[in-house]
Amino acid sequence: MSRRPGTPRLLRQLNDRAALELLLASGPLTRTQLGQETGLSKVTASQLLARLEERHLVHVVGSQAGGRGPNAALYAVVPSSAYALALDVRADEVTGAVADITGQVIGDFTVDPAETGDPGERVHAAVMDLLRRCEVPLDRLSGATIGTPGVVDPRTGGVRFSFDLHTWLEGAFQALRTDLGPFVRIENDVNLAALAEHAEGAAEDVSDFVLIWLGKGGGVGMAIMLDDRIHTGVTGGAGEIGYLPVPGAPLPGDVGLPGDYHSLRRTRDQPTIAHGFQALVGAQEIRALGESHGFTGKDVGELLSAACAAGAGGDAFLDELAERIARGVAAVCVVLDPGLVVLGGEVAQGGGDNLAQRVARATARIGPNAPQVGVGRVESPVLRGALLRALQHAREDVFDSTVG
Repeated sequence: MSRRPGTPRLLRQLNDRAALELLLASGPLTRTQLGQETGLSKVTASQLLARLEERHLVHVVGSQAGGRGPNAALYAVVPSSAYALALDVRADEVTGAVADITGQVIGDFTVDPAETGDPGERVHAAVMDLLRRCEVPLDRLSGATIGTPGVVDPRTGGVRFSFDLHTWLEGAFQALRTDLGPFVRIENDVNLAALAEHAEGAAEDVSDFVLIWLGKGGGVGMAIMLDDRIHTGVTGGAGEIGYLPVPGAPLPGDVGLPGDYHSLRRTRDQPTIAHGFQALVGAQEIRALGESHGFTGKDVGELLSAACAAGAGGDAFLDELAERIARGVAAVCVVLDPGLVVLGGEVAQGGGDNLAQRVARATARIGPNAPQVGVGRVESPVLRGALLRALQHAREDVFDSTVG
């Protein structure tokens, strides 16, 4: 394996990167503080800061009183040195946000892609309008991540399969790449939600966990985090738990579609998988189960909230739903034994800790591995995860550019 020699250029780049990472994580620092935290000498720290100032990557933002002598200058990363864009794309709603390199969100939008005209064109126009409103120079936009339901192939970066987005998302994706650059990437929405929960939510400081997503749109998904990294599988299909064969759910052959991975049926004019785990816990199935117990709502999240608010009157419905969810959780835990299962999506938010505790108890009755079960805590986790991923790419671009 070849190794890069320890040239002065490489050492400068490593020092610059360490300094920028520290300033982004810790905020403004003096030259002395920067040297102490990085182990650099005063001379090297001074040269580093001068170099980064010259490249407009850091600037003086104030001063700090010390002992004798003049106050020490405080240095921080220039917020406008790079920007990151994030999108959460769903069939009925697209949300977007743009942040500077420090992570400060400076603008956002929400649109209904089906409201007028071509959905792809509408989303593309909303993104370009956001960048104009926030006065983001296109040459400073260095990261853009699109979160979407479906299987995203890590080998090609394209959506290999999605219920109802692929036909128009591809056009929007290509248009954004044309206008913004090849750094525009698509990633699975549940994987991005897991990144957000790992960074600042229910799975913070947890190396191994799974996130099971139960959304209002009908989709059921899962993200797998092992050793602090998302496991996608060779084709991106890891975590497609909706297809998992579980007790009580039909197999493909049972619904007359033997071996058809993409087999769907429509209920309430929405697509859903006709077999496997999703046939038990998809949004339409949960709605039907709730109605059989006398609970209704405009969506499954509201239905779950009503059941929880009903006290003992909601026990039968919540217990039956928890037992269904536990079949998938127990199957996953037998294979992965993650220790922590985070429930995400509108169903989990509606059911809250009440539902999570019931799922934990039901899982312990089914399988040998009894995980901790919690509810996601990050607001808009897919958008937040997409923004964190985009910021990661934007910062890497800046780190790599420190030495001309």
